[in-house]
Amino acid sequence: MVGLTALVQSELRLDPFSGMLFIFRARRADRIKLLVWDGTGLVLVTKRLQDGKFRWPRPGDGVMKLSAAQASALIEGLDWSRVHVPRVPKPLHAQ
Repeated sequence: MVGLTALVQSELRLDPFSGMLFIFRARRADRIKLLVWDGTGLVLVTKRLQDGKFRWPRPGDGVMKLSAAQASALIEGLDWSRVHVPRVPKPLHAQ
């Protein structure tokens, strides 16, 4: 866990204690690790697929932002790229 926390800080230049969910994939692509600060401590979850591999995003700069629905699909081993986030128009100013 210390290694992943250091990776988030040094390589991604992000705060591992922000509450943001960080997802890391193993080289074999059948395992992922999730790291998140829940307000009281760091939580580390490991998941291994019995069959298949995790569909992994192709990051442009090493960091990829996913919606909650996309992250959930990725964690379930589904094709996260098929989950589309509806665009919500900005509200007009109230009068």
